[in-house]
This record gives sequence, structure tokens and C-alpha cells, in this order.
Amino acid sequence: MIYITGDCHGNFERFNASIFSEQNEMTKDDYVIICGDFGGVWNKDEESKMETMILDWLDCKPFTILFVSGNHENFDRLMAYSVEEWHGGKVQKIRPSVIHLMRGQVYELDGKKIFSFGGASSHDIDGGILELDDPDFKKKKKELDKGWKPYRINHLSWWQEELPSVEEMEEGRKNLQKHNNEVDFIVTHCASSSTAALLSHGMYKPDLLTDYLEEIRQNVKFKKWFFGHYHDNRNVNAEEILLWEQIIRIS
Repeated sequence: MIYITGDCHGNFERFNASIFSEQNEMTKDDYVIICGDFGGVWNKDEESKMETMILDWLDCKPFTILFVSGNHENFDRLMAYSVEEWHGGKVQKIRPSVIHLMRGQVYELDGKKIFSFGGASSHDIDGGILELDDPDFKKKKKELDKGWKPYRINHLSWWQEELPSVEEMEEGRKNLQKHNNEVDFIVTHCASSSTAALLSHGMYKPDLLTDYLEEIRQNVKFKKWFFGHYHDNRNVNAEEILLWEQIIRIS
């Protein structure tokens, strides 16, 4: 079985057995995929006691948790995990059954081909990105806090790796070509440019990643595309599904 859900931001209450009772019939060969903003690897330098407890709790679940990266991830720490091959693509194992699906990979699970590509542009940064080593950091932060203007702090609450590298995008193209540009499912955090524009009535503007995903959308044959990021549960059209708290079965 394969289930899928949206952003968690470090809150995994939805995986309690009292809420997600389907897990009583699941094994480690069954999967729940999180569409980015996993948030389980977030503490600044290393696992906190709370983080360790939560990750161990997730690892003890009867199913295996898979996730693509969002924009709210600690990429300094995430990128430090070792990379290995798993079901046809590259992964990083946070725990034996808590697994990061890396960008531009095609996995074969339960007879289905799944293309993964995490990341998104942060929208809550109208106040900009602050640098901790800026001599005026405290002054700038105080002014932004006073004006209730959203901002992020580099390497503390924001990372430039929220957007992909050229190499990651090219690897995605090559891996899709190996599968004749045809997969069953696409799992991302944000949507393609045209889909994001449709969702937001033009409010969300295209960027490097949404334009890349638009290229994928136009050139790859797929059955369903699942994404998070926009904090809603919605069938955008027959093929594209936005998820937040819902957990739905896809296989």
C-alpha cells in the first residue's frame, strides 16, 4: 500500500493510530509519502532530545515514511546524511524507515514508478533574509518584529537550497528519459508555474523551480501529480492533487 499526505512542519499527530487507523493493517513494505516540509530534521546543529524522540517514534510505526524536501527544512543537516540507492533512486535514510526521497529520482514501489522533486520558494519573507553575522542584525530584527513583517534568518530558518541546483534539475531530466518520460506518480512540494497560477489566481509568480516543473508537466506522461506547500486539500484537476492534512491511498 502507498498513502500520501501534505506538509507536516514537524507535527506528526496525524500518524497516531487513533487518527490514521489504516496503519493497523500495514507493514514496513507499505509507505506513507509526505509532500515536503517534513520538518523532522530542523534543530540547528544536531538532533535535540525532542527530535530524537519524534524520529524514533516515526521509525517505530508499522509502515515506512518517505518524504521529499520542502522549503522549511534544515538543509545544512539534511545534506549531511549519506546517500544510497534504494528502489532505483537516491535516498537519505534519516532512520531505517524514515527516508528522504531526493530530487530528480525515479523509484519503483509496489509496481508503480514515482518521480520525486522537492523544494519550493519561501513566500513568508517579505522582510527579507537576515544574516546572523550582520553587525545590524539585532536592529533589523527588532524593526521587522515591530512591524510584524515576516522574515527568515539564513542557516537558521532559511536555506538557499530550498531551490534546486542546475545539477539536480538535469539529473531529473536524465532519469525521466531513462523511463521514456513516463511515470505513474509525480511527488513534489510546490506545483508547476501554470498550476500555481491557477491555484492563486495569479498571486504566486513563476520561479526557477516552478518553471522547471512546468517543463516536466508538459513533457512527461503521468497519471497523478501530488504536491503540498499551499496548505489546502484540493483536486486542482483530474491529474493534480494538492494535499495538506489529508492522508489518501494511491496504491
